[in-house]
Amino acid sequence: MEVAVLDIKGKETGRKASLSDAVFAIEPNDHAVYLDVKQYLANQRQGTHSAKERAEIVGSTRKIKKQKGTGTARAGSIKSPIFRGGGRVFGPRPRNYGFKLNKNLKRLARKSALSIKANDKSIIVVEDFQFDAPKTRNFKDVLKALGIENKKSLIVLGGSNKNVYLSSRNLKTSEVVSSTELSTYKILNANNIVFLEGSLEGIESNLSK
Repeated sequence: MEVAVLDIKGKETGRKASLSDAVFAIEPNDHAVYLDVKQYLANQRQGTHSAKERAEIVGSTRKIKKQKGTGTARAGSIKSPIFRGGGRVFGPRPRNYGFKLNKNLKRLARKSALSIKANDKSIIVVEDFQFDAPKTRNFKDVLKALGIENKKSLIVLGGSNKNVYLSSRNLKTSEVVSSTELSTYKILNANNIVFLEGSLEGIESNLSK
């Protein structure tokens, strides 16, 4: 698969980038994508939720009423879950929601997500560029030239590019990641994926294994 390489003004450079069919043109595996996205979202959960059970409630330990003769059920503690202010039955406890997936499945999920985007014509390849200083306006000009300023976009860098990264941080609809940080969730969450030309080789070498 070949895609035209654009410059930062959105004009064609006359060159074309070759996208590997083994990464960008496979039959998507929906279940692998589901598991990888599920793992990503599970890892975002703090898992710090906690509720007090009856043993943790601060309260009197006296018997609140006599055992017999009241016409109601016997009760021995104000901390019982059946009373207001008592402990909670089977309440949430701190836990880790993460789970493991093997590397081959995660690799398959990323290739599937990239193939979905390639099939939807949502991939843009731009020649490598730098900014002299971090400036949000410069970054917005690039997005506008590419016609994606009002869409969710994911820009993939080939390596460290501090000024480009810092220029993007004020924009809620755009995210900049390096090729090693690419995840299935981020690929699918964006309307358009913008690959800097230098990032393609690293992505294809990582996912073609």
